[in-house]
Amino acid sequence: MGNKTIKSWFRGFKSDSNDLKTRNLQENSGKSKNKLKKLVLVGNPNVGKSLLFNKLTGSYVTVSNYPGTTVSIDSGKCNISGVNYEIIDSPGMYSLSSITEEERISKLILLEDEPDILLHVVDAKNMERMLPLTLQLIEAKLPVVLVLNMMDEAENAGIKIDASQLEEKLGIPVATTAATTGQGIGELNHKISQYKLKDGFSIKYDEKIESAVQKISDLLQGEYSVSSRSLSLLLLQEDSDVQNLVKEKEGSNYNFIDNLLNETLSQFKQPLNYLIKMKLQKEATRLVSEVSDDTGEIQIGFREKLSRAMINPLTGIPILLAVLYFGLYQFVGVFAAGDMVDFIETEIFGEWALPLVEGFVTSSIPYEALQSLIIGDYGIFTLGITYAIAIILPIVGAFFLVFSILEDSGYLPRLALLLDRLFKKIGLSGRAIIPMVLGVGCGSMATMTTRTLETKRERNIATLLLALAIPCSAQLGVIFAVLATSSSALWLWVIVILLNYIIIGFAASKILPGSNPTFYMELPPLRVPKISNVLRKTYTRLIWYFKELFPLFIAISVLIWGLELTGILDFIIGAMNPVLSAIGLPVETAQTFILGFFRRDYGAAGLFEIQDALTGVQLLVSAVVLTLFVPCVAQFLVMIKERGKKVALAMGAFVLVYAFFVGFLLNLILSNLGVVL
Repeated sequence: MGNKTIKSWFRGFKSDSNDLKTRNLQENSGKSKNKLKKLVLVGNPNVGKSLLFNKLTGSYVTVSNYPGTTVSIDSGKCNISGVNYEIIDSPGMYSLSSITEEERISKLILLEDEPDILLHVVDAKNMERMLPLTLQLIEAKLPVVLVLNMMDEAENAGIKIDASQLEEKLGIPVATTAATTGQGIGELNHKISQYKLKDGFSIKYDEKIESAVQKISDLLQGEYSVSSRSLSLLLLQEDSDVQNLVKEKEGSNYNFIDNLLNETLSQFKQPLNYLIKMKLQKEATRLVSEVSDDTGEIQIGFREKLSRAMINPLTGIPILLAVLYFGLYQFVGVFAAGDMVDFIETEIFGEWALPLVEGFVTSSIPYEALQSLIIGDYGIFTLGITYAIAIILPIVGAFFLVFSILEDSGYLPRLALLLDRLFKKIGLSGRAIIPMVLGVGCGSMATMTTRTLETKRERNIATLLLALAIPCSAQLGVIFAVLATSSSALWLWVIVILLNYIIIGFAASKILPGSNPTFYMELPPLRVPKISNVLRKTYTRLIWYFKELFPLFIAISVLIWGLELTGILDFIIGAMNPVLSAIGLPVETAQTFILGFFRRDYGAAGLFEIQDALTGVQLLVSAVVLTLFVPCVAQFLVMIKERGKKVALAMGAFVLVYAFFVGFLLNLILSNLGVVL
């Protein structure tokens, strides 16, 4: 991250200069009670932050990019004891020494937004691994409230924690919660309303480190948002972001600090980053041993056995195949893309809505061109609204429902562990399973989540594979419906797409420089999904989908209508004839690929409409090429935003040529073998 960004992290903040000022959140200091205070949730991934966020905010939630970045964060509002708060759910972080872009943004939120309250949410079962971050936040003199979440699961695991004793030792408020049931939310609200910032737990490091910390603190003259002690420790850990910041703030004074840093670092055989982290972990382990008791009464029940089976390749692969078959194929493909789409398109739109709109338009609008804008072959209603609601909505809704169930159950992190070894063969880690699975819902949304991946190489490979071989749910559902009449065609489609996914991923991992990323992930407990959580997540994603993309559906309809009216569409279709002939497809499929360029799901819906005019082989070739075809406009724009114009254009050009090349080979092989599907 550049110096300008680092400067903005700390701009306008004053160093405590070891002079701690008490802040009482109950005192309004002459300010209106209606003025929003800022409350930020931080913590490792999979500790229940988002669920706690939902409990505190209810339905008042918005999703936006953090200013100056492309990382999405959730924010909402709530009232606690008469005080209004803006609540921010920051991306997961493990330490103040950030690695991923999301961890950097979490640090930026802490340092730039100056929260009035910081809720550090930890998994009570894994407190020992998570307390080091708590200790760092206390050292930084940030207004921390420690939230021991998942207390119900900790108790079921035979773990007893004395929260009052921990609160006394740390010198900060400690609340115990079970966000899934709402247990402890009242206690947490009370801790927030009564919060006062005061001296907290202090760690004593090696004498040489302590001496260097004191000397660096004395040399610091700039204004910073964190304590001088915390800043000095981060400098000793060779945090490049902080080094750049201090160099900018201190000017020529930095030379003295740099000399002191080099002198201190030379006195240790091991990196100070390692030694300081080990000391933090040692103190965390000691604290946990003093305030908790593991009775050892935990029993390996059905859920734990199932959890272990999910990450064991021998049992995990069959479980994955069952999830894909029942969740994606049967529910999304057969039920949503088949039964639901047939009912909505035929019974609601075909029998009722379309005749009503056609009658109104023909009687109210005398101009044929304007009539065609609404009810023509590419009209706003007949193409845009019908495709979006009758075809896309039931499929996307069904997928988001399945995804929310898998997410709430804790299955996805286990799937990430299961596939990590396989993913490393194509230059990815298990962490990439989240954007890959989400890509089946929406490629645009999934491409944005690739920023959570650790290296630039991994982000580029994931983006390419999302653009090439991951069909969105609407496209996937329609393809399932189109090929459902021939199981051999469906299996051939699956094999061809998977084969190309592996080939391109493997080739990219060999061509692009860099090493395979490391991977570790905190496993959340396996639980029965709560209906309210699943419905809320599904609803939120559907609202996002239609807010972002429904206007695009209408715009595409208008654009294609204009192209048809001016004759440009016929010209484009004519220009595509040689290419389509080469891969054995009739001219009618040109519309499918033109629609697919604007929206993949539009292209799939177009294929659905003309399926009766194609042979089995032509349907298979069309489905394969359409799946591998260029990403839709929305996804391509996100690719430009995330990866840059040159990289995005190169990927788009490659995917376009490669898709038709695969279609040509597939048609050639099937034709020469005389295959009939």
